Amino acid sequence: MATRRVRLALVAGTVLAVVAVLVAVLLLFGEDDSPRTPPAAPRGRAALGLAVKIDNVDLARPQTGLASADVVYVEPVEGGLTRLVAVYSAPPAVAGPVRSARETDVELLAQYGRPALAFSGEAPQLRGLLDRSPLVLASPQEAPSAYFRDAARGAPHNLYVRPGRLPRGEGKPVSDVLAFGPAPARGTPRDSYEVRYPAAAVRFDWDGARWTVTMNGTPLRSTESGRLTAASVVVQRVAVRPGRVTDAAGSASPVARTVGSGQAVVLRDGTLYPARWSRPRPADGTRFTTGSGASLPLAGGVVWVLLVPGR
Repeated sequence: MATRRVRLALVAGTVLAVVAVLVAVLLLFGEDDSPRTPPAAPRGRAALGLAVKIDNVDLARPQTGLASADVVYVEPVEGGLTRLVAVYSAPPAVAGPVRSARETDVELLAQYGRPALAFSGEAPQLRGLLDRSPLVLASPQEAPSAYFRDAARGAPHNLYVRPGRLPRGEGKPVSDVLAFGPAPARGTPRDSYEVRYPAAAVRFDWDGARWTVTMNGTPLRSTESGRLTAASVVVQRVAVRPGRVTDAAGSASPVARTVGSGQAVVLRDGTLYPARWSRPRPADGTRFTTGSGASLPLAGGVVWVLLVPGR
């Protein structure tokens, strides 16, 4: 009987030791503050429930979570620079660096219904506009536990978000906002296209399957996936007006108008198509047509849309 008790005690001790090791491993490695992201989930007609404002200056690269986006918008900001708006139906585990909202975001994202917007904050002049918008606001003010800073980077380029901890939005499927389908019959073969902003340049190169993305002469990468690519690229010429916010140097924050119509260029399948864009109302999606007025659908996959001043 004594021997049996000893054996039972040894077994119990072994089990407790294993449990203790597992708990320690989970505490150490179960959730860290490094900006890593798992592979993107398959894209479908899932609602686009989240948009994240992502930094796009040199000190912010490589970003995290961009490979999971359904649509990436490049919008002009003060100083001739650009900032990204990544729209997700299947958000990554981590995204960033996260930066502040701009007036452009309210009109741009209205076509997606009522998505959550992850952003670092806003100028005081914009708070009323954001509160009146259909967006589900999800900054550190509303969801502090969702955000963390990466100690390996300097502020303000080190704020990241865990989308799983944010309030849920109620967005539309991407196919309700942008049209997808077969390529039109006519277009011009093109293997490279560059867009220049006053203080930034974005180039797309056709590799035979996708458009690779280059920012300021350097291949754009995301920490979880490596080199970023797009199935379709849209260069959307938009009216831009000075906004109500200025930076420290006194430069007005530009406001890109995405309701209306104008000129565009669509890149897909290694081909360039001159186009026009149209979006009559804020709740409407954006549609692209050829010079003859025929529908110009996008290729299935990730879409990059560059909002460029000019009509």
